Amino acid sequence: MTLRVLGVDPGLTRCGVGIIEVDAKRVPSLVSVHTIRSAADAPLEQRLMIIARGIEALVDEFQPDAMAIERVFAQNNVRTVMGTAQVSGLALRAAAERGIPVALHTPSEVKAAVTGYGSADKAQVGAMVARLLGLDAVPKPADAADALALAICHAWRRDAARAPASTSPQGLTPAQRAWRDAEKSIRTPRLGR
Repeated sequence: MTLRVLGVDPGLTRCGVGIIEVDAKRVPSLVSVHTIRSAADAPLEQRLMIIARGIEALVDEFQPDAMAIERVFAQNNVRTVMGTAQVSGLALRAAAERGIPVALHTPSEVKAAVTGYGSADKAQVGAMVARLLGLDAVPKPADAADALALAICHAWRRDAARAPASTSPQGLTPAQRAWRDAEKSIRTPRLGR
């Protein structure tokens, strides 16, 4: 059984959208990748409409089983956070309207899932995305690679949650093992805490 996931790296100027499929052996493959753009000098409502229509069109065309969206995190630049949050809301609405389950993942979760290191830089994430998907080059711009990384993170996380406890770890990549171990440490209660 394959799982199709649409990842959204929300941004007001560039919104990355990546669609992947993961097979029963946890191998991801590229379905499609896009960057929805809006002009920085356009009125906010027009920019949001362009992005909303772009996301909706891709969701309708590719009909994902799940959607993964980058979780908005605090930054010093309030304007960037606001734009990211607004675009996240558009993606959440598109999913809700179509009954598609959604998960929000932090950048460090995504980095850990894809590279095995939660503080990896964009170049490392892009390189691993290209490697995992068997691409000749890193998807450009970085928003596109980040959207694919979100989709991979979510597919592996969902797959890991459904896998029986007796599943052998030998078939996992180093990044998948690091993700599995990180999730175990979060769920395992520690004495004295």
